[in-house]
Amino acid sequence: MWLGDDGPLPELAGLDEGTPLFAQIAERLAEEIADGGLAEGERVPSMNELAAFYRITPATAAKGLNLLADDGLLEKRRGIGMFVASGARKQLLAQRRDRFTSRYVEPLLTEAARLGIGADELVDLVRKSAHALPLNTQGGVTV
Repeated sequence: MWLGDDGPLPELAGLDEGTPLFAQIAERLAEEIADGGLAEGERVPSMNELAAFYRITPATAAKGLNLLADDGLLEKRRGIGMFVASGARKQLLAQRRDRFTSRYVEPLLTEAARLGIGADELVDLVRKSAHALPLNTQGGVTV
């Protein structure tokens, strides 16, 4: 779980001032779900736990949690807390794939067309580049 005997995960410490705090809370929890740190059915930190850790108001923490609940990623269990909803990770990964396609794949294809690089050549270039990268232990790119 995100908050345990050893405290919060170190990479979740600290918020920046450029983005609304509630949005940062929601994004960090969504990242934990997508990365598998918070499993489906697992309890997420309460608004009071988040408020105490980040030194924000409980209302701000609640707003972040409610963003995820409104998106169907968290489910409220009255009197118990909020839990990662069934299918939440799958939903988040699908959203990330869509975002990846629009941010990286579509511009790559556009630039490849400008350079006269065909699909087969582009696939070969991607394969060569992928072989130079360290292996991803979570099933990353295999070409």
